[in-house]
Amino acid sequence: MSFSFNFDVHAQSVSPEDVGESNIEKDKADIAAKHTTDEPTAAENIKEAAEHCPPPDPETLLADAVTETVTVGTLPPLLFLNETVLEKTASEREDEEKILSRTEDQRSDLISGVYEGGLKVWECTYDLLEWLDSDGETFGEKRVLDLGCGAGLLGILALKRGARKVHFQDYNSTVIKQLTLPNVLLNSQEDGPGEEESGSDSDEDGKRKNDSEKGKGDEDLKDGAPPAKKSLTEPPQHSALLARCRFYSGDWTTFLALVVKAEPPPKYDIIFTSETIYNTAYYPSLHATLQKLLAPDGVVYLATKAHYFGVGGGLLLFEQFVEEQGIFSLHHLWDVEEGLKRHVVSLRFKTGKST
Repeated sequence: MSFSFNFDVHAQSVSPEDVGESNIEKDKADIAAKHTTDEPTAAENIKEAAEHCPPPDPETLLADAVTETVTVGTLPPLLFLNETVLEKTASEREDEEKILSRTEDQRSDLISGVYEGGLKVWECTYDLLEWLDSDGETFGEKRVLDLGCGAGLLGILALKRGARKVHFQDYNSTVIKQLTLPNVLLNSQEDGPGEEESGSDSDEDGKRKNDSEKGKGDEDLKDGAPPAKKSLTEPPQHSALLARCRFYSGDWTTFLALVVKAEPPPKYDIIFTSETIYNTAYYPSLHATLQKLLAPDGVVYLATKAHYFGVGGGLLLFEQFVEEQGIFSLHHLWDVEEGLKRHVVSLRFKTGKST
């Protein structure tokens, strides 16, 4: 299995080697350090849920878009907005929550109870994509929830693989409006020549090759200057995919209360959630959401670090919590041993425990 990254900017690309694991772990360590003091109580973390509809002219969300592409094995390429440019252009973007400016000012990837990290694509999301590539999970006609979606790559994969409907949820409305929705639009273009012919640029593992472009433009990123913006030349064919999507923000408790008002309440065949068990205070609301929204024969795919230093959460504590509740069986699907240990696990209802 393999994956690669490419900036969709003139003569510029990024490979996995350019996204060093040490930098990723440093980011997590920085987050952990910020959680060791002044951590809000659970009551302070309530953020009222809301549903967000695409604007009448959704193409405006992609004006001057600078994108990246991640290609994992044989999965279809997934496009998403470049997070460096997103940060550098924060002052130009709608941000009622002020999280873009606050994260830039505080140099933090997470502010508990204010911003829960949705603007970054975290490492375990790529682990889960790799596992899905190896497992051959099919999404045809399935109902999918991307819980704590951030960039929405997991839900977008399900969309591109034929899911009947995909719902996206993130704590922050700014993440949904400025990142998730635009990313869905980016990926809703009809397959063009570049995607259809990607096999000609791939090795036997499906990894895209960009050796001739590798490293170009990296210096601009390293010194903090974003790459030049690039406008999309073709408007996306978004209607069909957007019709299968709904977008929500808010904490899990109020999100659950909102969606179960529907008649009938939604039930999802697959629920994705990645890097969401870093804080033990959130376990009760996460577990309740999974229990109420998972279909009786459904599956939860969860990707996580073994432990989040300084924050207190991690897989062992979550496994203990799940076992105490007695609702789900938890199975390890893939254990990544190198570096800080990471895991992909599944949760299914125990016999007679579905609601």
